Amino acid sequence: MELRNLITFIHVAELGSFTKAAEQLGYSQSTISFQIKQLEDELGCLLFERINHTITLTERGHELITYAHQVRALTEEFRENLEEEKKCKGHIHIVTPDSVCDDMISRNYIDFHNKYPDISVKFTTADTSVMFDMLDHNEADIIITLDSHSYHKDYIIAKEMPLSMHFVASTSSKFAKRKNLSILDIINEPFILTEYGQGYRRVFDKELAKKSLEIIPVLEIGRTDMITSLITKGNMISFLPDFVTLDMVKKGKLCYLDICDMNIEIWKQLIYHKNKWMSKALKSLIDYIIEKDFK
Repeated sequence: MELRNLITFIHVAELGSFTKAAEQLGYSQSTISFQIKQLEDELGCLLFERINHTITLTERGHELITYAHQVRALTEEFRENLEEEKKCKGHIHIVTPDSVCDDMISRNYIDFHNKYPDISVKFTTADTSVMFDMLDHNEADIIITLDSHSYHKDYIIAKEMPLSMHFVASTSSKFAKRKNLSILDIINEPFILTEYGQGYRRVFDKELAKKSLEIIPVLEIGRTDMITSLITKGNMISFLPDFVTLDMVKKGKLCYLDICDMNIEIWKQLIYHKNKWMSKALKSLIDYIIEKDFK
């Protein structure tokens, strides 16, 4: 059903004249007649009685006028919302693992705020399964996962990339300069790991289980900045994504261990629900994240 035909119908009904409606809308009278006829044909009913140059609404016409006004009101409200979106205003809730949250806020938040001062962002950290549950209940606008590759017909993957991860230790570690290490060489060393059952830690534990191995860490904590800080001060080892450790490796505070027999595939995925309304603010944040964090 054409919106313009409904608008024409409203004008004809209120003015009681095809001619007056044509003048007010800037159409020819034949155009008005055609639009009303088109609407009547589509609905399969007569909307106006035409007797001696006088038109009156039929019973069906009276019913339609109420709905037509509602459609026009909703359309005008939507247009007003679009005007607001042109200003790129909005509130966005993004859910990520702790490490992604820390990295995005410390590196990019001020720059994003300077570019989009009218967009407010709420960060929440959660495990992957919780993230998808929040998407399903519209409690999160977008999520970023660090996990095994996920795909489901209800979700849109805005961007994804395989994630480089390494076993890391202090540069003073006895394993720092050794090549072709096995996981068995370090399995009994003290480990600091992210929380059990979450994200890439879960994938890591699954790969160990395939080898009938298990690591019981001396400390479990979601804060990767604390993990890296502790590793630099002791003889402990961790398994972390490169974006968390790269700067400290470049500065000579940490090193990547050459573990050759652990093939762990981790993906970073930016995801939203297929039914999520894509506001200008949300699109701006997604585009920004893709530009800054998926390179």
